[in-house]
Amino acid sequence: MDIGGAILIIGCAALVAAFLLLVIGLVYSELMNSHIPLAVENTGKLHMVHGLFVGIAIVGRILHRLGICHQVTFIRWFVACVLTHTNALPPGLRVKNTIFSGVPVRIYEPTTVCEGLRRGMVYFHGGGWVQGNIDSVDEVCRYIALKSDTTVVSVGYRLAPEHRFPSQLDDCEAATCHFLSVATTDFGVDPERVAVGGDSTGANLAAALCQRLAKQDNRHVVFPCAQVLVTPVLQMADFNLPSYQQNHSVPMLYRARMPFYFLQYLNGDPSLCQDVLDGYHVPNELKPRYMTWLSPSNLPKECLSRGYAEPPQAHYDGELYHALKNGLEHEVSPLLADEDIIEKAPVTFILTCEYDVARDDGILFRKRLLDVGRNVTWKHMDNGFHGVINFYNRGWLSFPAAAHVLEHVVNFLKTL
Repeated sequence: MDIGGAILIIGCAALVAAFLLLVIGLVYSELMNSHIPLAVENTGKLHMVHGLFVGIAIVGRILHRLGICHQVTFIRWFVACVLTHTNALPPGLRVKNTIFSGVPVRIYEPTTVCEGLRRGMVYFHGGGWVQGNIDSVDEVCRYIALKSDTTVVSVGYRLAPEHRFPSQLDDCEAATCHFLSVATTDFGVDPERVAVGGDSTGANLAAALCQRLAKQDNRHVVFPCAQVLVTPVLQMADFNLPSYQQNHSVPMLYRARMPFYFLQYLNGDPSLCQDVLDGYHVPNELKPRYMTWLSPSNLPKECLSRGYAEPPQAHYDGELYHALKNGLEHEVSPLLADEDIIEKAPVTFILTCEYDVARDDGILFRKRLLDVGRNVTWKHMDNGFHGVINFYNRGWLSFPAAAHVLEHVVNFLKTL
């Protein structure tokens, strides 16, 4: 080997080492800023999993700045190729991929004999409207279908930043209405017993879809019999609720990250994150109305036990509001819907986790529903964190709490 080749190899090795040191340093810094309460199940594993996802995000950010690929594209690729694998299909279940009204779906059908028509569920995955897919919730949908004897349709809706609001909701509506129209003839499912549901932003889509259908009042479309909302994200008006303050640095969702997902969904400008966190996008004339629904006084006293500080008064930015005003409409923030829409909600299941920035969204939505006499089942995981449901049966990524979340979902579905 000549001296030039040796220098080239040494130079490349030095660049790789510098890159790795940079990533390790950034991951370490991020982990030092995180806080995982001791009450969370498997704190050591959560630290490790959080570190892995932080590392993926940092590498993606570096590649994005170098102009190699978009950060979101890299994260999707890594999760799909490295962290997602399909287990052997369990007995008693038939699975197939198809298209409903142009939208990819995966259908999970129990093969056991059923007297009469089965119940059904249309499931929307989470992922901040930018990540996740049918594969990412495959184990979740298998479990629900098998344990509750329910035909489950998992929807592969379009994602941001390639597709903005309302593309995701439009896809969910198209797939749901298609399934309802063929439920009996093609799948032996009673359309009067079909629920919609999801986790995180998938739960947001489920709630928004129910409100959209209620507002349309289309008698030619059967209305979902229930909405199943697991750790739902339901509003972008207030990121200073007690749960946002208490869990601001608890994985798997930081307070500072939430506006990023809303912005990707709406207009794609992440430079607005801090202004949205501070509430500059909310008009002064709307604040009293929102406070009626979002006041911490509406929460159980236990939700305030870990502390809450009244945030400073936000200065309204009209330009910011007009750029993001869709975010305060009910199809993005179902918690902020008018009472006449809330009154039309179907039977509702809400599951919240204590160590989740979105905890109070679900609890406040429950109160709004109860205030107008709607039927609500609420379950709370004292040791849960945001997105825990997606760590069911994921090998070394699994968390036992995920199975408990799914048990609650299954028990509710059995009542329909």
